[in-house]
Amino acid sequence: MTDSDLLDRNHIQTIESRISEVTVYTDRSRVTRRGTVSLTGNEQELTIASLPTTIDTESVRATGSGTVAVRILGVRSEIIYSTEPAGDRAAELTQQIQELETQKRAIEDQIASRRIQLKFVEDLSEKSVSAFASNIAKQQIGLNETGELLTFLGGNYKKYISAIAQHERQRNELDKQIKALRNQLQQIQTPNYHQTFNIIVAVEPSGSGTFDLEVSYVVMRASWTPLYDLRVNTSNDRINLYYLAEVTQNTGEDWTGVALILSTAKPGMGTLPPKLEPWYVDILRKKSAPAAEFYRPRMAMRSASSDDSESDENEELFALAVADSPAAPAPIEAETATAKVSREGGTVSFQVGGNSNIPSDGNPHKVTIFSDNYPSKPEYIAIPRLVSFAYLQAIVTNPMTGATLLPGTANIFRDNAFVGTVPLENISPGQEFKLNLGIDEGLKIERELVERQVDKKLIGNQRRTSYAYRLMVTNLKQVQANLTLKEQLPVSRHEQIKVRLTLANPKIAVGEMGLLEWEISLPPQAKQELYYQFVVEHPLELKVTGLDI
Repeated sequence: MTDSDLLDRNHIQTIESRISEVTVYTDRSRVTRRGTVSLTGNEQELTIASLPTTIDTESVRATGSGTVAVRILGVRSEIIYSTEPAGDRAAELTQQIQELETQKRAIEDQIASRRIQLKFVEDLSEKSVSAFASNIAKQQIGLNETGELLTFLGGNYKKYISAIAQHERQRNELDKQIKALRNQLQQIQTPNYHQTFNIIVAVEPSGSGTFDLEVSYVVMRASWTPLYDLRVNTSNDRINLYYLAEVTQNTGEDWTGVALILSTAKPGMGTLPPKLEPWYVDILRKKSAPAAEFYRPRMAMRSASSDDSESDENEELFALAVADSPAAPAPIEAETATAKVSREGGTVSFQVGGNSNIPSDGNPHKVTIFSDNYPSKPEYIAIPRLVSFAYLQAIVTNPMTGATLLPGTANIFRDNAFVGTVPLENISPGQEFKLNLGIDEGLKIERELVERQVDKKLIGNQRRTSYAYRLMVTNLKQVQANLTLKEQLPVSRHEQIKVRLTLANPKIAVGEMGLLEWEISLPPQAKQELYYQFVVEHPLELKVTGLDI
C-alpha cells in the first residue's frame, strides 16, 4: 500500500446511506438520502456511491448535522462505468451446456441404434415378399406362417419408427435449451458496461465526531396521478369520496420504508410564462407543395391546484388490527388513516406516511390519500321524447376546508353497485361538480300524443296543423324528487314555415332551438300532469318534412 493510498483513505470516505423521504410530482420526484459517518477530522470528501443515472445532476443538494462542526464546501457528481463480473455465472452456464450435450449424444446413439433395427426390418420385408409369394403359390408355405411374418414385420416397423420420432423430439428440445444457454453465456461474456452516479460532498470538519449527511436530488421516470372512488348512497345526501393516488416509478432504485409525499407542484414547468408566437393565416395555395400551415401555440397549462385551497388534518387510514387472543375474537373494524394535507401558496402536498414501499418496476401502485363524506344534492333529468326514464344526477360540493381534487378518473359506485367511470376536472374547495348516476326507476314518466289535427280552414293560403302532448310524472320514491323535464318543439329551417307554442301547463317560455324545460318538485308518491300544444303553419304548396311524430 502506497503513501498516496493511505492519504486518499484518510481524506475520502464512502457513506452507506438509505432513502428516507421521497416527494413525488406529476412527472418526477425528489429523493432524500441520509447516512451517518464517523469523522476523524482529516476527511475532505464524503461519497455516496452507486446512484441511478436518472438523477438530474443540477438538482443535487447536501446538508447535515452532527456532534462536530462541518463546513460543506461544495457538491459534485461523477459518472462511474463498471463491468459486471461474470465468472461464477459463466461457469454455471458452461456446466449446464456440457450436461445437456452429453444427454444429446446419448439420444443420438439411441436414434442410430433404432435406425439399424429399422433398416433390418425393411431389408427383411423386401427380401421375404417375393420368396413367400412363390412358396405360397407352390403351396409350400401356408397362410398362417405368412400372417405371422407380416405381423412381425409390421409391429417392429411401427415400434422402431415411433421410437425414432420420440428420440428426435427429445433431441430437438435439448437443442433449444442448449441454444438458450449459449445465448445467455454469450451475453455474460460480452463486456456489459454499467453506468452509475457518485455524489461527492466536499467537507471541512473541525474535528472528530459523528456527522449525519443528508443529500437530496431529483430523478426522472416517476409520477403520480389521482384516482377516485365515489360511493353514492341514495338514501341520504352524502357521497363518500376515496382520494387515491397511482404512483409509478422506474428510477432505478426501490423506495422501501420511505416517508412518501405527493405534491401538486410542477417543477418541470419552469418559472417564466410561455411566450406567444405569431398566429399566421394564409390563403389556400393550389400547388403540389403542402398547404399553408396554421400555427397556434399551446396556451399555458392549468395550474396544478387552486390558490384558494385550504387544508385541515384528516383521519387515519386503514391500520389493520389483529387480536392477540388465540380464541376467535369479535371482528375489529379497520380504522381510517389519512395523509396529512399541507398547503404552501398554490401547492398542495399529501404526506402519506413513513413506511411506504414503491419498487422501481414501472407498475402503478395505489396509495390512499384520504376518505371523506361530501355533501351532495340529488337531481333528476328526464327527456321523455327520447327515453321514458329519469336519470339521476348528484351535485357534489367540495367543502371549503377540503383539498383540491386534481384531474383524474373516478370510479362511481351507487348503493355498492359499480356504475362506471367518469373523468374529473380540477375541483377547488367550495366548487361544485356533477355526477351522472344512470337511470332511476323511482320516477315513472308517461308521454302521449293527444292531438294531431289539420285545420280545414285555410287562412291566406296557409295550412295550419296543431299537435298536443300530455305527460304524466309519478314519484314512486319515499322522498321528494327534484326533476328537470325537457321537451322539444320543431325548429323551422325555412322562412315560410312557422312553429308556435300555443298552450303550456304549467306555463313555460320556449328556449333556444325549441327547448321546453320544466323544473318540477314532486313530493313522495305524488303525480303531476304536464300539457303543451303547438302549431305548424306553412303555405299549402310547400311539402314539409320532419313532422312524422
